[in-house]
Amino acid sequence: MSEPTIAKEHIDQDAQKVVRHLVRNNFQAYLVGGCVRDLLLGRTPKDFDVATSATPSEVRDLFRNCRIIGRRFRLAHVVFGRKIIETATFRANPREEEGVPENGDLLIERDNVFGTAEEDGRRRDFTINGLFYDIAPGQVIDYVGGLADLAQRSVRTIGDPSIRFREDPVRMLRAVRLAAKLRFRIDHESAEQIPKLAPLLQEASAARLFEECLKLFLSGHAEASFLGLEAHGLLAGLLPETAVALASNRSGALRRMLLEGLRATDARIAADEPVSPAFLFALLLWPAYCRTLAMLQAQGVHVAEAERRA
Repeated sequence: MSEPTIAKEHIDQDAQKVVRHLVRNNFQAYLVGGCVRDLLLGRTPKDFDVATSATPSEVRDLFRNCRIIGRRFRLAHVVFGRKIIETATFRANPREEEGVPENGDLLIERDNVFGTAEEDGRRRDFTINGLFYDIAPGQVIDYVGGLADLAQRSVRTIGDPSIRFREDPVRMLRAVRLAAKLRFRIDHESAEQIPKLAPLLQEASAARLFEECLKLFLSGHAEASFLGLEAHGLLAGLLPETAVALASNRSGALRRMLLEGLRATDARIAADEPVSPAFLFALLLWPAYCRTLAMLQAQGVHVAEAERRA
């Protein structure tokens, strides 16, 4: 197989500046993650991220236009006007440092154990997100088999999917989102674990689930994302009231309405028209509203009052 290449003119100029300035100061620095994946697929990345051997404070010392953010995961934002080049220090998996707790809980609460580039690649979620790109020689660095999975159009966890999903249950939603966005499939071993571990979504914070919902449904592939959630048993974990309402609607009318609304949302985004998160959640929760309304009316509640309660 020929060595994959990325044309430098497709790489954001400010991201190149960050990488080169770090390298000139004797640090390792590479493009990493989704931008490398998308460039190799011929897509235009939304963001460009950098991974480096420099610590957040060392990055801040090199760039006057830099701020450090995060508690659980401290990283540097190098700011160019409205654009941010996210610059993260190579991390190791904290679980390897701490071991498995006595209670067996694998949920990662902090993530500031610095490591090597290879350790950083191996601690990421999916192989296709674990690729580095060294700008100067124009070389893809692949410690995790991401190039093979790109060729096979497969979303596969790095390491045991049961462990990776228990470390961070939101990764299950990311797997569905990536598959929908790229029109890939989730590999069999990862897909097999998702329905078993779906209840762990309850351990994720509401803020993270809200953020992931916006990415799932407001990125132009809402219908495919919804179908992926259904197919992999995640709908009940993310939208339990909707899942119950759809399961109890024998005619399927509520599901057809919901899918039509998601298709319309995708069409608006493709036409570069705005979609409000409020509309999105009204759409996603409409089946639950309809079910509750029908139950209240069946109990003899006046229609206006039933609507208000629903």
